Amino acid sequence: MPSLKSLRNRIASVKATRKITKAQQMVAASKLRRAHEAFDAARPYAQKMKAVIANLAEGMKGNPGAPKLLAGTGKDETHLLIVATSDRGLCGAFNTNIVRLAKHHIETLETAGKKVMILTVGRKGRDQLRRQYARLIVGSFEFTAIKRIAFANAQAVGRRVLKMFAAGEFDVATIFHSRFKSVISQIPTAQPLIPAPIEESRKQAVGTVYEYEPDEQEILDALLPLNVSVQIFQALLENVVGEFGAKMTAMDGATRNAGDMIDKLTLVYNRTRQAQITRELIEIISGAEAL
Repeated sequence: MPSLKSLRNRIASVKATRKITKAQQMVAASKLRRAHEAFDAARPYAQKMKAVIANLAEGMKGNPGAPKLLAGTGKDETHLLIVATSDRGLCGAFNTNIVRLAKHHIETLETAGKKVMILTVGRKGRDQLRRQYARLIVGSFEFTAIKRIAFANAQAVGRRVLKMFAAGEFDVATIFHSRFKSVISQIPTAQPLIPAPIEESRKQAVGTVYEYEPDEQEILDALLPLNVSVQIFQALLENVVGEFGAKMTAMDGATRNAGDMIDKLTLVYNRTRQAQITRELIEIISGAEAL
């Protein structure tokens, strides 16, 4: 049976841990609100860009001179997987779920005989994938020292992706991130990036006819590279929202578990203390009777 001193020390340690997890939960809740506001502010721009590109793509149907970012290379042999996770932990299975989806995609592609390349955004995803797929990782980005994700950060990733595509290093690019549904639900998502997923955005352009000047191809040549960075930026912002939501939930669970453990340890402490007092009383009474 543990001593009273060791039980007191353990109770004090768990109480200190509970204070930390409670503080982490409150910080995550505060940052979640700001991150959600940033994501909501950027969403209309990304959606409108999808709609404009979809409308422009209608006029480029069947055109052999369509930009490669729109039409693709005509091949499906080499795939670039952009795996976006967080740089920090303490957010439950948030990062693991994204990496698990990416691993499943890698296995499917390799089984089909495709070549796979991985570009990681976030330290946690890189560390997990490096254990099994270090040979496939062609680059990584970390934003640990950055307090808030900015468009310039997404542009850095976008420039790397566009440079690789222009050099003919891959045919298809897909970004893996977490789609925010609620504080307790973040859905790992594989979003096509290159070629541009026109079918997904066409619904937003139905019923509206535009006349563009200059012509569609010239506008697409300017918009499509920008669209890559915009979609990456949207994915990173949504990841931040999901990360804080997952962290808030994880820290709430940790705080509750710490409270349950304190209750159990306190019960053991009280029983041990009562047993010790009873034993001392018995010893005193037995000694008095012996005299």
